[in-house]
Amino acid sequence: MPDKVHCAHILVKSESEAKVVLERLKKGEKFGNVARAVSRCPSGKKGGDLGTFTRGKMVKEFETAAFALQKGEVSGVVKTQFGCHIIKRLD
Repeated sequence: MPDKVHCAHILVKSESEAKVVLERLKKGEKFGNVARAVSRCPSGKKGGDLGTFTRGKMVKEFETAAFALQKGEVSGVVKTQFGCHIIKRLD
C-alpha cells in the first residue's frame, strides 16, 4: 500500500448529483472540467486537484477510497460528512 497519493475530487451535495457526475465522466468529459463546473470544494477551481496527501490527513471514507484506486482510476460515489465525492487518483 502506498504511503501517499495524489488525487483530485469532485464534491457535490447528494448521491443523485454524484451519479450525474459519473455519467458525464463516462461519456468522456474531462475530470478537471467537470470539477470546475460543479464541485462545491474550493479545489474545484484547480480541476479538483487536492495535491499529494498521506494517510491520516483525510476523513476515513475518503482515505480508504483514495488509497484503493490505481493511477488514473475514478471511484464510484464516496459518501462523507461533507457530501458525496468522486475521486480520481492522479499519481
